[in-house]
Amino acid sequence: MKKSKYTILISLLAVVAIAIITIGTILKREEHIVLQGVIECQQYRIASKIAGRIENIAVSEGDSVTAGELLYTISTPELHTKLTQVTAAKEAAEALDREALAGARKQQIEAAYSLWQRAVAGRGLAQKSYDRVAKLHKKGVVTTQQLDEATANFEAMKSAESAAYSQYSLALAGATDNQKAAAAAKVNMAQGAVDEVMSYISDGNVFAPISGEVSTIAYYAGEVVGAGFPVVTILKLNDIWAEFNIKETLMPRFTIGSEVVAYIPATDKHIRLEVSYISPQADFAVWSATRTEGSFDIRTFLVKMRPKERVYLRPGMSAIIEL
Repeated sequence: MKKSKYTILISLLAVVAIAIITIGTILKREEHIVLQGVIECQQYRIASKIAGRIENIAVSEGDSVTAGELLYTISTPELHTKLTQVTAAKEAAEALDREALAGARKQQIEAAYSLWQRAVAGRGLAQKSYDRVAKLHKKGVVTTQQLDEATANFEAMKSAESAAYSQYSLALAGATDNQKAAAAAKVNMAQGAVDEVMSYISDGNVFAPISGEVSTIAYYAGEVVGAGFPVVTILKLNDIWAEFNIKETLMPRFTIGSEVVAYIPATDKHIRLEVSYISPQADFAVWSATRTEGSFDIRTFLVKMRPKERVYLRPGMSAIIEL
């Protein structure tokens, strides 16, 4: 009977011990947290401000490029036609501007001078006729009507001389200040149109804004692309970081400047990461309910971490953190 009691007691103790070990293992597993993130880098999607047909792709996927290197060229026949038009308009405006600055031609000045001299001679003859008629009128030889006619002719010839001299003066002076300013403004307007078209034509040659590696090429020679559509994507591999979606319950463990050790499966190496960014707003991108009923949903924050040393990393690699 006593043996049976001891057996039952031992069995109960064994069950309790197993339960304690099991609970301890579960608790230990809950404390061991594994976070998986992904390596990202700065990407540049290169596009042109003009639409057109791609004439040539100067790079291939995987190529290393330097800032200022030609990536692709867009054919712009319509813009070259437009350039011919605006260039002709500029030349016409420049011709008008030169004419305004130069004044009247030599032949026009000579013609105006001749008319003035003819008017001077006519005025002199009219004055002599008037003086003679006036003297004869005093002697009663000619009538008052003849004197009036001589006077009117003399006044008319003086007016003709004055008008001829004004025309000659205008020919010498050339265009007015306002006319010259208007001609110069037309030249500037035409030059602006030429510069605008030239700017669009230059956008037909697309260059790399930064040094990096060509990731993708979306269009190839012969294809038509719209303005602003990315054709080439460049990865800036010296600007790289790891992104993690951290549950809000774990956020107290991460602060700006804090460091963690991450395992990179692709290189089978551990690297040090420093927290450089914490999203100011939570997201539901990754979430889980604490219970089916009650409690709350655990939200997540985006956390970016940058490597503390130069290591080989590529976008898309996994990064594992164990807490």
